[in-house]
Amino acid sequence: MRINNLTILPFVPSITQPNPKKPNPMKTQQPKIGILALTLELYETLAPGVREDREQWLHRDVLPALARFVDVEFQSAVYSASGIRAEVNRLEQSGVDAIAVMMLTYAPSELAVAPLKSTRVPLIVWNIQELFAVDENYDADALLKNHGVHGTQDLANVLVRCAVPFEYVTSHMQDANACEEVVDFTYAAFARRQIALSRFGLFGTAFPGMGDFAVDTMQWGAQFGCGWTTLSIEEYIHRAETMGDQQVRALVNDYQNSYDIASDITEADLDQTARAELALRSLVDENHLAGFTYLFTSFGDDERTSTVPFVAASRMMAEGYGFGGEGDLISTMATRMFHLLRPPVSFSEIFTTDYGGNAVFLSHMGEANVAMARKDRKPPLVARPAPITRTKNRQLALVTTFEPGDATLAALVQCRNGWRLITALIQIEDYGPLPSLCSPHSKAKVPGDVRQFLTDYAKAGGTHHNALFVGDARAKLRVLATLTNMDYVELTDH
Repeated sequence: MRINNLTILPFVPSITQPNPKKPNPMKTQQPKIGILALTLELYETLAPGVREDREQWLHRDVLPALARFVDVEFQSAVYSASGIRAEVNRLEQSGVDAIAVMMLTYAPSELAVAPLKSTRVPLIVWNIQELFAVDENYDADALLKNHGVHGTQDLANVLVRCAVPFEYVTSHMQDANACEEVVDFTYAAFARRQIALSRFGLFGTAFPGMGDFAVDTMQWGAQFGCGWTTLSIEEYIHRAETMGDQQVRALVNDYQNSYDIASDITEADLDQTARAELALRSLVDENHLAGFTYLFTSFGDDERTSTVPFVAASRMMAEGYGFGGEGDLISTMATRMFHLLRPPVSFSEIFTTDYGGNAVFLSHMGEANVAMARKDRKPPLVARPAPITRTKNRQLALVTTFEPGDATLAALVQCRNGWRLITALIQIEDYGPLPSLCSPHSKAKVPGDVRQFLTDYAKAGGTHHNALFVGDARAKLRVLATLTNMDYVELTDH
């Protein structure tokens, strides 16, 4: 567990420019699964060559299929207690996110239970064999090479008796989604591991009175392993004012090429927005943060603040940084964790009920993942008609409207006795952007009647901040909830 004490960053007159040669902390490695393949020691003399034959099948059929989705670590099958212990240790040292235990033949459970009980790497027992059907051609050779299932049952029983957490999945390589559950497990384990190495930044404080994301950071860190630090608005202001003109110009050009810029936007507006983004990026980069949050009014507490980094937040979410509005550390961590699980992901909020369309209207003051914007037009870049807090210059925002199609709504919530994931499969409608709105907005149909949906969401403890995935992320979210010891609630049509 890593808990960071509250730290106020000092005001430093010198400025650290973003370094393009420095590794981007968002470019994390691919999820990696280790294969612990077991055979029976007796076969080394009774049936010499069977282990090598089963390893060849693994290399030929199974590992390439897995490697399409995740990195795979496999050396050779093992059969002795010392060999199993050494292989588990090797997989741990190689940095795997999960270990898949596979029975290439039957193998006795007691040889493996001690190292599997002691490892902290999540375990999945994968019941798989080469043979697809048992027919009139079944013979002794087929039996010898396809009898791992009872070994998995032996092992599963012992793991249950020893209170060792594990997942169990049965599939065949001819199945359309033969590797899907194993891949989902690996991604969930990867997200859990990476989030425990992460730290998040907060400008200001949480919005006064917003209790649904109030958090005991000690318990939060103990649950997920992550930490946090405060960020200096004074330093943000200084960096924005002294950022290099060449970098500012390059970013302004990026805005002009990427977005539909409103006719009333001036060069000065773009310049100040770019400076704000570069200042924010340099602070996040220097502090090795995986995400950030801010209370927008905190920027207005210092009269020197040029503008609020709405555009920066929308663009950085597109790169995988976590973000939550109003100083919400929980949503900040959740969006980052969800991105590791199944990108892209956006911070979101339900603003209005559409009874007539059996839908909900999603929006926020200026932040949404611009990578999820509808593809048939450039996202509008506009100026808010009235400042949401005091700043010297106008406040620009990207009017991101999400691409129509299936999406997953997810909320990470703190309950009385722990944490909960609330999910629902929704459909983003072909709606917007509306010319009358200057903030991100979309509309989504919900499962069942919108009245019941919102009632169920509220009774499950759903917060007013949530996250949105493209497509159906529920399978991965279910596994993530299990691995992180959270309740899982799925809202469906009923």
